[in-house]
Amino acid sequence: MPVTISLEQIRKLAPSVRSSYADAFGQGAVVFERHGITRSSLRVAHFMAQVLHESGALKVQWESLYYTPKRLPKVWPKRFQPGGPLDPTAYAFNEEKLGNEVYGNRMGNDQPGDGFKFRGRGLLQLTGKDSYRQATQILRHWVADAPDFVLDPDQVLGSQWCLAVAAAEWEALGCNQFADEDSVRKVTRALNGGYVGLAEREDWTRKTKTIWA
Repeated sequence: MPVTISLEQIRKLAPSVRSSYADAFGQGAVVFERHGITRSSLRVAHFMAQVLHESGALKVQWESLYYTPKRLPKVWPKRFQPGGPLDPTAYAFNEEKLGNEVYGNRMGNDQPGDGFKFRGRGLLQLTGKDSYRQATQILRHWVADAPDFVLDPDQVLGSQWCLAVAAAEWEALGCNQFADEDSVRKVTRALNGGYVGLAEREDWTRKTKTIWA
């Protein structure tokens, strides 16, 4: 029997959940089952922990690229001084310029402006044109008229698609298996490409396990 994910449970962890996210979870049972997330409490606990971290307790929609000069070298040490070649003051407090610099010419972002255009969005902060394209392909396998997220990236944010996109990404990256291993590190590496925010993700996982594991 699939594990239940109720709004009552979610609000215990995220009392200020956005209405669009609440609506998505309220009608998300089919999505969770389709992508194997509700097959075990452990999978649900890990999925919800990562979602809560990435979405700022279900309040954040877009990735914030608003950084101070002091913070930039800590987040991207190979790009910004003192460790990298770029002057952080030239990119601080300028989200579009920063997004195009750090995400441009990778992750499928091959056109001017793609870095910022395909910055993180949604419950798991889908990032990069390749990921938006993959989300389109996966969802159209299940829903023929799913939107083209490359043409309209903000469709990722709406209540109709935000959970479906996150669940599809989760499964495609092998996160169900890593959750079965109870490995926050492996799940984080799959989603993040590194271990940014690992301590916070571990803390969220401890909290979600009090409800689902």
